[in-house]
Amino acid sequence: MSNDLDGAMCAHLSDQVENRQHQAAVMLETRHLSRRVGQRALVQDVSVQVAEGEILAVVGPSGAGKSSFLRLLNRLDEPTAGTVLLKAKDYRSIAAQELRQRIGMVMQTAYLFPGTVSANVAFGPRQRRQALAAAHIASLLERVGLPGFDNRDVGNLSGGEAQRVALARTLANAPEVLLLDEPTSALDEEAVRGIEELVLGIVQERRMACVIVTHNRAQAARLAGRTMVMEAGRLVAIGATREVLHDD
Repeated sequence: MSNDLDGAMCAHLSDQVENRQHQAAVMLETRHLSRRVGQRALVQDVSVQVAEGEILAVVGPSGAGKSSFLRLLNRLDEPTAGTVLLKAKDYRSIAAQELRQRIGMVMQTAYLFPGTVSANVAFGPRQRRQALAAAHIASLLERVGLPGFDNRDVGNLSGGEAQRVALARTLANAPEVLLLDEPTSALDEEAVRGIEELVLGIVQERRMACVIVTHNRAQAARLAGRTMVMEAGRLVAIGATREVLHDD
């Protein structure tokens, strides 16, 4: 019974997301995006659009190019052909620091700096010589479910708590796009569901575009209105999540 209810809920949410998509502006677009390293094609000719308020899942077998694709979206790696548009502007015309402020990324492992939680959250603005008010830090931590963690040492955090801090640190930059690379793969089931609920709420509140790489197809069904499937660096399918995953 619960599986039937979960399926019905996923289908309903997917319908809602698809309907909103038709009305939402395109936030992020790739055009013939490719990356080769030597003779190896990591990403080949991928063209896709992601609307504001949309979560797009990227799935596929190991070595399909999922993470390589994600790293191209904020120029952690450079494309060897094609480009990315952020709000219809070629991202190569945007300074790297500004680009990574506007396109935030949370990795599989929360790479936190030694010190306090609040110092980690304030890192991005501090790099731009902007002070983040203590009240703002507290508000961000409360939003990610960590009220009162401001002065906690990051060495004393659980895996789920560390990922929440990493998300708060990204949100401190007020990004327009959120990239998630297997953000829950190292977490237990309870922490996974907590991060998923958090991501859904924040994307809806802030109307961000979100791209999540996941090996967990059930997670894609819970989070994403659309899913793209990659194989050998190529985009081989894209569409409503329930249809793409069912057909695949």
